[in-house]
Parts: sequence; structure tokens; C-alpha cells
Amino acid sequence: QVQLVESGGGLVQPGGSLRLSCVASKNIFSIYRMGWYRQAPGKQRELVARISDGDITDYAESVKGRFTISRDNAKNTVYLQMNSLKPEETAIYYCNARQIMTTYEVWGQGTQVTVSS
Repeated sequence: QVQLVESGGGLVQPGGSLRLSCVASKNIFSIYRMGWYRQAPGKQRELVARISDGDITDYAESVKGRFTISRDNAKNTVYLQMNSLKPEETAIYYCNARQIMTTYEVWGQGTQVTVSS
């Protein structure tokens, strides 16, 4: 069974940057699509970015040009580089792994990102 562990969250000022990391317990990137989601208080969880085999990426419109998703296959790690952060992006950020051609997916425990002065 795959496990995901996120890290890198914290408190940052508006306009600042953070890099989130998600380590998978095994090498799954060839058969799983990896993604980052976020959930703000009182709101539904939403997609932020995802990456598929072949490094095909897509992003929520609101983060395009500011966030970058990437992965290191040798380290079983997916990253989310977040620049020019806004207060409304305060949320718990979750890593997700979805097995290709199935509905099976795994979630990490989440990491809190707070954007505030």
C-alpha cells in the first residue's frame, strides 16, 4: 500500500515563496498521476496542480505562472514550488496519488500553509 508524506508548509508573508514536498513510500510515478490539492476553511478541496508520466502537467487557472509542480523519480518525491503567495491561498495542502486507469487513489495527511503578514 502506498503512503504519502507531505512537508514544507508553514507561515509566509504575502508575496513570499514555499516549496512543498511529498514523498511516496514506493516508486509509483510510472503508474500514478501525482497531484497537489488544497482545502481552505469552509471550502471544498480543489486541485492545484498535477503531473503525469512523461511530466505532463496541468494547473488551476489561479496558480498558473506562480506555482510549479515537479518530481524526482529517484527520490520518489513530488514538489510544489509556490511563488507570489496570496493570503487567500491559506489552506491545508494535500498530496494525491491516483492510479492510472483506475479510481484507486491515496491522500497524504496534509501540510498547513498560512499566508499572512
